[in-house]
Amino acid sequence: MKTLFATLTAMSLLASASAADPAPSGKIESAVIGGGCFWCVEAQYKMLKGVQKVVSGYAGGHVDNPTYQQVCEKNTGHAEVVKIDYDPSVITFKDIIDLFWLAHDPTTLNRQGNDEGPQYRSTIMYLNEEQKKIAEASMAEAQKEIPEKIVTEIVPLKKFYPAEDYHQDYFANNPYQGYCRVVVSPKVVKFRKKLEEKAKLKAEAK
Repeated sequence: MKTLFATLTAMSLLASASAADPAPSGKIESAVIGGGCFWCVEAQYKMLKGVQKVVSGYAGGHVDNPTYQQVCEKNTGHAEVVKIDYDPSVITFKDIIDLFWLAHDPTTLNRQGNDEGPQYRSTIMYLNEEQKKIAEASMAEAQKEIPEKIVTEIVPLKKFYPAEDYHQDYFANNPYQGYCRVVVSPKVVKFRKKLEEKAKLKAEAK
């Protein structure tokens, strides 16, 4: 009887494990992308299976340690970006970039919706040549499906600066704030649906 109980328990545990997300491998890689307001992109990619951490920040400019106010004044050259730490055994850099074209509009120059300025530009900032090749190939494939010209820049990452603490997990902490309700929430809902369709949605995000 004990043997039967142990077998049934083991089968139950295996079934539960298979329904959950894969266990982390311990290896972490990073990707840096920008697709408009970082509140949106952060909230979207936090739902992606295999993503361990998403940090909102600034990159691509010429001023050290920029503040949000400085970036908003459009004089530092920085874009609002997110740094995505992910487990490559669960999700690949290619997956992250392929989904990027669904997370925002890559055809509007320095703009996403009513957010206008160079800080809102569509950008992929690669960390190595392999990422550059993958990003360029993914953009070429995406362009076949998108009628308008993609204006996303693909450039090397020089320096990433984390944004102020209050910007981190902004949507999760401020779901009823006006911008979050009107802009961020619809993007999150749409992206969640895409991740579900592709079986890439984290179990806790369902």
